[in-house]
Amino acid sequence: MELRRWNVRHVRQVLKTAPHFVPFARGGDVGFGAIRTQVGQGAIADLLDRARADAIAPIPALPASLYLEFSRTGQREGYEDAQRERRNMLYRLTLAEWLEGQGEFVDAIENLAFARLEETNWAWPAHARMLDLPDHPTVDLAAAMTALDLAEMDYLIGDALSVSLRTRLRSEIDRRTIAPFLERNDHWWLHSTPDKQVNNWTAVCVAGVVGAACYLETDLDRLASIITRGLYSLADYLETFDSQGGSSEGPDYWSYGFGNYVVLAHLLATRTGGQIDLLDDPQIREIAQFPVRTVLTQGLWASFSDSDSNPSFHPGLLTHLAERLELPALTELGMKNDFAVDVFNQFAWPLRQFAWPLPERNVAFGGTAHDWFSDMAWMLSRLDPSDPKSLRLAIKGGHNDEMHNQNDVGSLIVVSKGKVVLTDPGRGRYSKAYFGPERYSNIMASSRGHSVPMVNGYEQTEGAAHAASMVTHSHGADADRLTLAMAAAYPAAAGIKVLERDVVFDRSVPGGRVALSDSFSFADGSGTFQSVLVTPLAVEAGPETVRIGDAGGGVSVRFDPRAVSVSTERHAGVEKQYAPSVDLTRVLFTAVGRVASGRVDLEISPL
Repeated sequence: MELRRWNVRHVRQVLKTAPHFVPFARGGDVGFGAIRTQVGQGAIADLLDRARADAIAPIPALPASLYLEFSRTGQREGYEDAQRERRNMLYRLTLAEWLEGQGEFVDAIENLAFARLEETNWAWPAHARMLDLPDHPTVDLAAAMTALDLAEMDYLIGDALSVSLRTRLRSEIDRRTIAPFLERNDHWWLHSTPDKQVNNWTAVCVAGVVGAACYLETDLDRLASIITRGLYSLADYLETFDSQGGSSEGPDYWSYGFGNYVVLAHLLATRTGGQIDLLDDPQIREIAQFPVRTVLTQGLWASFSDSDSNPSFHPGLLTHLAERLELPALTELGMKNDFAVDVFNQFAWPLRQFAWPLPERNVAFGGTAHDWFSDMAWMLSRLDPSDPKSLRLAIKGGHNDEMHNQNDVGSLIVVSKGKVVLTDPGRGRYSKAYFGPERYSNIMASSRGHSVPMVNGYEQTEGAAHAASMVTHSHGADADRLTLAMAAAYPAAAGIKVLERDVVFDRSVPGGRVALSDSFSFADGSGTFQSVLVTPLAVEAGPETVRIGDAGGGVSVRFDPRAVSVSTERHAGVEKQYAPSVDLTRVLFTAVGRVASGRVDLEISPL
């Protein structure tokens, strides 16, 4: 569907003829009993127990000093954790009241809902920085998600809530999100510009605001304007995906950004009687398969950009896409139903977990032999997809101004026996510095944290011009190959004229192997060159072989001691977001002496 073909008048006509809006069954509706049955009495009983505890628990405080902690210290967890606990308490209470419908939880819901309405900011401290002025609220991810949270709560159990709460809820959602979305053009995520491309924010913010309006807005002229504005923003968002449906933000942010796109797709289709269907496009089918194509082995995904190797995909999202687009592999990614409602930032996902649970299957899809995203130059190779412990490789080209950018042109990941041995470490701890001018001093975002070369002591630098160009790519029964020209990824001061990385995934030998060859030449005279491998595992260097990891998951790296020397550099306790700190070791294969040109060859084989 071409989203920009819609105009306000056309959307208004569609809304006028649309049937009654019923996105989810409620007590007494057809299908409500089926929801309770598929969730099961055990999960419902556990939810009720948790909700009863929430009903008598104190509401976490959100004082101004906690909000301002980010601007003062750069730390964001204090406020976000307390706000998240408020959210999850309200989510559990709402789901319990929806499923039981006895009024037991209404008072506690009203207390929490009023507390959320009274928060000075719905936006997270890292995005607004300071407390909002009443006439200029910040519309960010959290604000948009809050709007949809409260709108869906109102839809599910509104008849049990007080008129004062429902009236205040509508007023605050409009003041804080819908009116600013419709009337202001200062939201950076609204459209791409020559200076900045939109990213997951666009899908999340549009889904939250437009989704809330689908529930609450009764003026069809105004609703048509809101929806049309959202469609144009989403058209820009879809342009961030490559022709194979790939996203440089990685699988984690597929779940977040595209997941919210799917949330809105369902709401709009329901609100318009299927006449506005955001999933009715061949490109969407390609995008929907991104987690299927980026799985390295069961439970592990390519962790490029600010993505981690073990993301969690929402069951409701996978179920809905699998059924709607006939993609059963999405239900075979090893995800499990989780009715605990402990770790969510938005109500959309626990609600859809209960409404659209995954089928109970003991299947974990491990990929195919090869996947290739030509626009991003991502190659994923798997020795034996049916054997989750067999050798796996992922390597990327791209450039250093991607969404959630890390300076990682040429980064590679190697998995052996189901363990990440050579890593792209994913996202660092989200702090003020991590998203500020100091971002690339953090090892997680800099090329020092990736298995890419150092040239004359220089690492890669940020910017779209600092990129790789593809020399060749091939896939065959015996081998996959990707060759990248990478000299442009480094600053001019590095003096590199030619840097060509050639990676071969060799299936012809038992157990497979990865042949990595970095060829280089300097523009003027000689220089120093290092090929680097990054690992979270133990390293043992021998005269001709470096052993990384162990027989339970590791590789040996063969090198020519006449051509290179080996050293290591350990970085302990590197902070990550939503995960324990990690110890990283950089294994440096340094070309012997200062040379005008040369090549570093490494042969990587499973232990």
